[in-house]
Amino acid sequence: MPELEINKATTALVVIDLQKGIAGRPTEPHAAQDVVRNAALLVQAFRKNGMPVFLVHVIHAPETMLKVPTDTSFPRPPVMPPDWSEFVPAIAPVPSDIVIAKKQWGAFYGTDLELQLRRRGMDTIVLCGISTEYGVESTARFAYEYGFRQVFAEDAMSSASAESHHAAVNFIFKRMGRVRKTGEILRAIG
Repeated sequence: MPELEINKATTALVVIDLQKGIAGRPTEPHAAQDVVRNAALLVQAFRKNGMPVFLVHVIHAPETMLKVPTDTSFPRPPVMPPDWSEFVPAIAPVPSDIVIAKKQWGAFYGTDLELQLRRRGMDTIVLCGISTEYGVESTARFAYEYGFRQVFAEDAMSSASAESHHAAVNFIFKRMGRVRKTGEILRAIG
């Protein structure tokens, strides 16, 4: 693999669903606390270098949830805890961060994520978060179709199953961008 190069002037970090109601679930192949720790390292490095940090969380409200008939769905408690959509403390927003609230898996549809990236002159995004094959992959597919270059922080994302994570990483992400470990991304930022 070629050495990773990151242009600090045109690269943003997009963190998907590292919120209390999602990051508290068991994940594979990387434990959620490891994903949060690696994502926090990326957040800190981007902030330190004056690079945009986009923190994306899903807002759950019965009246805005998709009501599409499916064969299976995610288990949900009848009432969501009041802090369900709050970001985990390790990546709590600071004034320079851009917070994106979404109502579906991906961070682009129905939000101003693309507009905010383009207005800042961003052509590359580093993606991380939970869940690899849902929130991260859905966001990545839109980003690819919008022409954004992408870097995937493989050890700063995870899923409910190792199989789902590896399928997204090996069969989807490698065709849409570059898959790297957090440490390599941090070295490329400097």
